[in-house]
Formats: sequence, structure tokens, C-alpha cells
Amino acid sequence: MARRTKEDAIATRNGLIDAAELVFREKGVSRASLSDIAQAAGATRGAIYWHFKDKVDLFGAMMDRVTLPLEQGFASFEDSAGADPVQRLRAVMALVFRSVASDEHTRRVFEIALYKVEYVSELMGLRERHVAASEGFTQQLARDFALAAELQGVALSMSAMEAAISLHALFDGLIRNWILNEGGFDLVRVGGASTDAFLQGVGLSLDGSKESMRPCRD
Repeated sequence: MARRTKEDAIATRNGLIDAAELVFREKGVSRASLSDIAQAAGATRGAIYWHFKDKVDLFGAMMDRVTLPLEQGFASFEDSAGADPVQRLRAVMALVFRSVASDEHTRRVFEIALYKVEYVSELMGLRERHVAASEGFTQQLARDFALAAELQGVALSMSAMEAAISLHALFDGLIRNWILNEGGFDLVRVGGASTDAFLQGVGLSLDGSKESMRPCRD
């Protein structure tokens, strides 16, 4: 009986988070009320307060349940330390694009985080989480750009950090436009082609061959 009660509580909590995703996406975080979320979940406001302190707590639980694409990409760097840096860059970008395109929860929460929330007052902590993930991801990209240039014996057309910032902006822009246009293009295919074109554009070979013997820039 205790196990059943615990399972029921978990199911209720997850149902409330599912409902919050839908309501936040439809109305935006600031305009959504706990009553709206309770109604969407087929529950009561009391059920929400049993599991969450307030709307901000519920919003945080929704964000915590889904690993955002940047954090997922960052984690994949840690799992592939011995891989060729160019192939790792390509694989991480592909992972992020696939995650957004194929996982409904990731896509919905990413859309809310991009377009449906104002990072003010109680939600400043969430903004700080996103900034930290973004900075960590960019630093990892920069290290791989520098390592790839060193291994291939080429000079990048811009610094490793500039290349990292630019590639980050490229995939961020593709995801934003894909979400805004409700999946109007093949994110995985276009994202992969854009990544490869960018890597080659800054002077890297996709197969690891040496294309230039000029000294590398920092």
C-alpha cells in the first residue's frame, strides 16, 4: 500500500509538470496561473501546493526534469575526452540538433526557455543556470578548435574562442528559427551541413588531414 501511494504521488507530480509545460507554452510563464495548470492536469490547486511551494518552484521542477541541449552537449564532451576533436565537435552539434528535433519534452521546455519566460525577479536563478551552461559549452568548443588546429597543423581563420562563439551562435540561431517556424526545415540535416561548412570555413579538414602548415593562432 505504501509503495502504491508513493507511485501515485510520483505520477501526480509528473502529471502536474506535464500540464505546466503545456500551459507555460500556451500562455507564457508570467500569464499562466496555478489554477490554469491544475485544470489542465485535472487536479486541484491543493495538489499543486502539496508538491510545489509556488509557480516558480513548479517552473524549476519542469526545467530540472529536462536536460537542456547546451547542458547535454556539454556533458557529452566529458564522455568523449579521447575522441578526435573535429569529430567530437560534429558529434556534439548533431546530438544537440537531434535532441531538440526528436524529444518532445526537450523541445517544449527549450521553446519556453527561449520565448515564454522573462528572466526577472525569482527566475534570475534560471538565467544564471543558462549563462553558466552557455559559457561552459563555449569554452569546451574553443578548446576543441584549438586542439584540432594543432593536430592538423593549420591556422584557423579566426581565434579558437571566436570560432567557438560563432559556432555557438550558428546552432543557437538554427534552433531558434526551427522552433519559431514550427519545424519548417530538417533541423538535423541542415544543422549537420551547416556545422561541416563552418568547420571547413575556419580552415579545418573534416577527415583530419593537414590543409595548411601555417602556425596556429591562439
